Amino acid sequence: MAMSSVSRVLTNHPDVSEKMRTRVMRSVEALSYEPDWLAQSLRRRETQTVGFTMADISNRVMAEIVMGAETELRERGYSMILTNSEGDGNRDAQHIITLGRRRVDGLLVATAVEGNRATVRALKETGVPVVVIDRNLPRTVGASAAYFDHRAGMREAVGHLLELGHRRISLVLGQRFRPTIERRSGLEEAYSERGLSPTFDVLEGHYDEQHGTDATTRVLDGPDPPTAVIAGSNQLLTGALRAIKRHGLKVGRDISLASCDEVSLTELYEPPIAVVHRDNTEMGRRSAQLLLERLRGDPAPGVVTLPTWFEPRPSCVAPAKAARRSRK
Repeated sequence: MAMSSVSRVLTNHPDVSEKMRTRVMRSVEALSYEPDWLAQSLRRRETQTVGFTMADISNRVMAEIVMGAETELRERGYSMILTNSEGDGNRDAQHIITLGRRRVDGLLVATAVEGNRATVRALKETGVPVVVIDRNLPRTVGASAAYFDHRAGMREAVGHLLELGHRRISLVLGQRFRPTIERRSGLEEAYSERGLSPTFDVLEGHYDEQHGTDATTRVLDGPDPPTAVIAGSNQLLTGALRAIKRHGLKVGRDISLASCDEVSLTELYEPPIAVVHRDNTEMGRRSAQLLLERLRGDPAPGVVTLPTWFEPRPSCVAPAKAARRSRK
């Protein structure tokens, strides 16, 4: 049996008889033969591999995005190499350089920091298609982009609280990048649309529990504490709840509370916590599709924007229904 015949069968070449295909596949099964994918990738100058650089794999939101992307890529014959920057912008750049050396065909990036010069330079130098997920990158990178419309969901959440009668609302956010900027804009627009004075607080910091605790404690200890708090992530929500508990307050009675992203805590907490939803798995899937379009030869960077929406729950009540608030 000629090697050329074997090669045509294993690469699904159309010019192969059914008899030859059967003979080859029987031999492959008998010998437990595995193709040398590295050698094949060198010949094709493709590795059928995509790199994914993200800020924090421990964040459930990012894990769901990865799951959606990996599923879409796997169904199209691609593997994924995942790197975790742990919130370090310089590590983003190091990972991108390493993935470039591994000859990935393309990159999905959800960077820890926006505007990091080393990261931007590394992306430009890889020479492969890039899709940025919910971050702003300079146009010179030439990346496709997948965004969430954070502004709309936050505007709806704040509007709901304002209609209930709240005026003192505190929004606890993470570091300043696209989701943070858009959520702040949604808050401001909700007040502006109703002709209300900006009697709100915005507290930016890190996307972690400690910032959620510290920021919520600070506003609750202030001279004019909020009647409602919105946590900009599931990590910040845990910290905010800790501060509210320490102050002896009851969510949905003494203070209203809303959060971004559905997690088990928001659904199972008593009372259930209102949330700004988004479909993270769909974000991963659509991001992978954008990259596959580029890998198939579409030269123009594509953009998709996915919706966010607010679900009211009993954690949000009118301030007039609140009991006199005690402090500890």
